[in-house]
Amino acid sequence: MGSLPRIVVATSSATIRLIAFLFLRWIPGHHFPPIVFTSLAVYLSTLPSLIRQGNNGRNGGKDQDSKNRKSSGQGGPGAIKALLTGLPSARSPWSTRLTVLINVIVSLLTLDFLVRGLVLYPSTDAAISRIGYISPTTANLLVREPDPAQLPLYVYYQEANHEADAAKWIEEGIVYALDDTSDFTAKVAFKNLKPSSPYRYSLSNNMTGTFITAPLPGSESATRLSFLTSSCIKANFPYNPLSHPLRIPGIEQMSETIAKLPSLFRPAFMLFLGDFIYIDVPQRFGSSISHYRSEYRRVYSSPSWTIPNDGPAIDLPWLHTLDDHEIANDWSQGNTTAPYPAAADPYVHYHVSVNPPIPPMPFAKPENTTYFSFINGPASFFMMDTRTYRSEPSQANSTILGSAQLQSLLEYIGRPEPAEVRWKFVASSVPMTKNWPVGNADTWGGFLHERRTVFEAMWRAERELGVRIVMLSGDRHEFGATRFPDPTLGLTPDELAPNSAGEGLHEFSVGPLSMFYIPVGTYQQTDNEDVTIKYTPTGNFKYGLIDIANYDEEIDTPSGTPAKVPSSVLTYSLYIDGEVVWKYRLSVPLVESGGLMAASSAKHPRLPPGRVLLDEVTEGWEVAFQEFLGKAEEIGASIWRQAVDQYYELLEKAGKAERV
Repeated sequence: MGSLPRIVVATSSATIRLIAFLFLRWIPGHHFPPIVFTSLAVYLSTLPSLIRQGNNGRNGGKDQDSKNRKSSGQGGPGAIKALLTGLPSARSPWSTRLTVLINVIVSLLTLDFLVRGLVLYPSTDAAISRIGYISPTTANLLVREPDPAQLPLYVYYQEANHEADAAKWIEEGIVYALDDTSDFTAKVAFKNLKPSSPYRYSLSNNMTGTFITAPLPGSESATRLSFLTSSCIKANFPYNPLSHPLRIPGIEQMSETIAKLPSLFRPAFMLFLGDFIYIDVPQRFGSSISHYRSEYRRVYSSPSWTIPNDGPAIDLPWLHTLDDHEIANDWSQGNTTAPYPAAADPYVHYHVSVNPPIPPMPFAKPENTTYFSFINGPASFFMMDTRTYRSEPSQANSTILGSAQLQSLLEYIGRPEPAEVRWKFVASSVPMTKNWPVGNADTWGGFLHERRTVFEAMWRAERELGVRIVMLSGDRHEFGATRFPDPTLGLTPDELAPNSAGEGLHEFSVGPLSMFYIPVGTYQQTDNEDVTIKYTPTGNFKYGLIDIANYDEEIDTPSGTPAKVPSSVLTYSLYIDGEVVWKYRLSVPLVESGGLMAASSAKHPRLPPGRVLLDEVTEGWEVAFQEFLGKAEEIGASIWRQAVDQYYELLEKAGKAERV
């Protein structure tokens, strides 16, 4: 075994490189930078003694001294070994300088990712405009203008199919004052618009944008809807030193997807399910209102919103729910404990202000309500807040929604919808399945009693209302499609087998839009209550495109002869790194219960099973890696000890070989 300084230098060098790689390319955890910087300090403080030893050995003259130096390894390693291990080489000074430079640069890259965006882009002067919720006759616009010279701010709009001359611009309003109480933001509501019509808006500070109003209920266009869903954003990750520190590659890929879609499939909005900012990743630098506000400004200042040039990302309406990294990791301490009040301030100004309306029966004071409900075409939506009102998980009386929100959700689930509405979407920032055992308590898996109450209401609604209920979630940086069969269906074991399409409530959980992923699977079906349809952890950039339209859907009949039935059909397309890799279809027949569908299935006359249309999810080395890690508890400690021993044994053998 080598001398203690050699071991310290080699170990600290290896730690710098390995931990920095994990931090910059795999997981930007806040524990990693202190390890990198501490290892660099140890490395640089220990290295000079080894260099002096090597120089002293090189300058000697007697044969016996030379033999002693060789036997003690004072000559140092060769060039290649020096570059690999970080050890100095008296025989190759250039390799010593280069290996030191490598470690310093790697540490500086870690520091760059940690602070460049924070220091160089406070974004206090950011001027922002974006569209939020859109109804058939209204549209919500968020504006931010910190420059008093631009005030008053005049807001205009016009139908986009008209020639853009001054006579056709309509003045919606004037913003006379903006101040720090709202971080210089304001909501502008466009009113008296035409349904299913394209519009453009213009501000006197030269900011512009476009939007399309929602269809009128009961109209022909109200049978179709497309929208996107995802969660989790962190700028410039995986890290690229040549990239703008605020660049968000996932938004750019999503923009390219939108640009390639036919106009008929253009998404009406993005349903973004939390972690729009990461206040504590890679490092929390404060918990004040100003710290939280600056994170929102930096995301909205990203150049990725306007790539490509026609800016489909910023023109796409975004609707938001709240999750933990917009407050603190795994938050479950209510809405009065710090830092929640500071975190809520920019969330309200930047997102809630232009979000959809609160439910008709919120069962709480409207000013204290942060859950939302709306209808667009063939679908209605309930956007839950699973952070503000939750209590500690896995307790006898644990709640993830709070009493008022739970009652509002149950009322929404059981409420009959207009005739054209065939789908109910319940959006949650965290997955409703308990198939993620790692971190299960932070999901609905830590609130199973409340989950059962919600599921029973959903099963009853599907049986009685003629609608289908789909759950959408994020948070996990993985994709998981799960179904929850109604116990009254009496499904067979084969129909409940993992990785199978079929009947039941459906959940699609997807993320991140632009963040890290772990190529080791953490999702596993454990019983017949939560049935796996599809799971993959792969991809830094993931989002789902949901399209609903009326088609003649082929179904099975008791006679065994397929029949085509007019149906409202939902197609879920999973995009990973910009490519469609998985598609799934659900349908709701558009016939009366006494018609053909009533005779087609004795189990569930209204809701045919789902089916997979496309599966091109690539399963590479991560699958074998996952299987290997399944046995890690038994062999991990032994492997680690052997690896460490072999590492130092190889170093010693390499040193002896060079001395010979």
